[in-house]
Amino acid sequence: MHDRGVSVAAVDLGASSGRVFLFTLRDQHLSYYSVARFPNKGVQLESHFVWEFTRLYDEILAGLGEASSMAFENESTLRSVGVDSWAVDYGLISKDGELIANPVHHRDPRTDEAVRRAATIIEPWDLYQRNGVALLQFNTLFQLVADGDDLHREGVDKLLMIPDLINYFLCGVSNWEITNASTTEMVSLERAWDLDLMKMFKIPESLVGTLTEPGRILGPVTDSVAKNAGITLGTEVISVASHDTASAVLAVPAVDTNFAFISSGTWSLVGVELDEPLINEQAFHAGYTNEQGAFGKTRFLRNVLGFWLLQEIIREFGVEGEDTDAEKLTLAARSITPLTYLVNAESKELLAPGDMRARLASQCEQLGMKPPVTAPEFTRCILDSLALSYRHSIRGIQSITNKRIEVIHIVGGGAVNDTLCQLTADACGIPVVAGPVEAAAIGNALIQLQALGEVEFDLWSMRKLVANSFPTNRFEPDATKSGLWDDAERRVAQIKTTAL
Repeated sequence: MHDRGVSVAAVDLGASSGRVFLFTLRDQHLSYYSVARFPNKGVQLESHFVWEFTRLYDEILAGLGEASSMAFENESTLRSVGVDSWAVDYGLISKDGELIANPVHHRDPRTDEAVRRAATIIEPWDLYQRNGVALLQFNTLFQLVADGDDLHREGVDKLLMIPDLINYFLCGVSNWEITNASTTEMVSLERAWDLDLMKMFKIPESLVGTLTEPGRILGPVTDSVAKNAGITLGTEVISVASHDTASAVLAVPAVDTNFAFISSGTWSLVGVELDEPLINEQAFHAGYTNEQGAFGKTRFLRNVLGFWLLQEIIREFGVEGEDTDAEKLTLAARSITPLTYLVNAESKELLAPGDMRARLASQCEQLGMKPPVTAPEFTRCILDSLALSYRHSIRGIQSITNKRIEVIHIVGGGAVNDTLCQLTADACGIPVVAGPVEAAAIGNALIQLQALGEVEFDLWSMRKLVANSFPTNRFEPDATKSGLWDDAERRVAQIKTTAL
């Protein structure tokens, strides 16, 4: 261990914001500073809803410069950079190394018909058996089906997932990291590209390269990046567990295997960690997915529409001049009677942006409920409905895996929402441990430190380091409320929606 500590920068990109952190390891204790935060959102550009990649990349460079300066001020040196992000989206690179167009956002409606078209090529159950990935309309495979002939345009050279794309521009090295690649629906259960499947869908094999495990040192930043960002030339770029959920689960401070996790942000990923993928018809029909993780683990989980719902509500009220935020709304929502308003937080009808209040109100009306009107009422509706969806997912996991779940770890932004954490404990009847909040960035940093030889290559040693470095809060379930949640689950089952 170095007296001055070892510092690394973690770039953590969510579907609504981006962050750059400086992590320092000293005396077996990990600490961090948030050096940059910036919005990240899709924009309508001509015919597609896209990510503003150039702006996003410029924000990352500025954040890395801040991280390097802060490391120097703390008598340390920035050793490396790692990037994690949301899944499924990608950029296409030309033969001259340029980004061909802004990556298209997974909420773009171009995939509306892609799942149906894909089913004419391969039966959905047959597809699931090849990779264990739930058939969600925004998966990379269906985006590529929608792209069609664009993949075969002259000059298209490679396809890179968002973190690999950013790493490419930081150091000039192409890489295909497995935790993010596994969400494409084109990676086999044997952790390799399913080239036969790609051939079925006429996706050029040349777009991808060898899959790599988390912890690969790609090389130092380029001269131009060092100059533009203001960081040292020797700063290494390390490919981490680049799907943000994979990084977040690494940082779950669990002490044994009897836990479930909820990675709570714009999306909520509710699942457990398994030693190998679980493929059966029950999992398939219930919408569970198998995502590849670090250390050869599998994340068996379901996607739930997380704080995206609240973000849209805040945006819509903001357009009308009502200035508010999630913290204020959650506080106001506490005084509203629980389970007064309910929706299905796993429905496709709530996926797209725009007119969220009307869609939430419509689902409430289907249950004969008076629809929410005020911002706190909508917030109460969302928090209760998220907890109910978490309950549904956790109980499904217990049924399918026969795994004993003794505690639920909530990591990510939802960990600071005490109301949601307590509701989750009550709804599931299982204690909840909340924190750390910045779990994805912590997992990102842990893989960098492992690659640099500063921490053990051992999952449970990493989790012990997290537990010793960051505080958590525990929420015990109120057993007297279980009947209310039983009734709520039966009611929501009556809503006529299409699953994600």
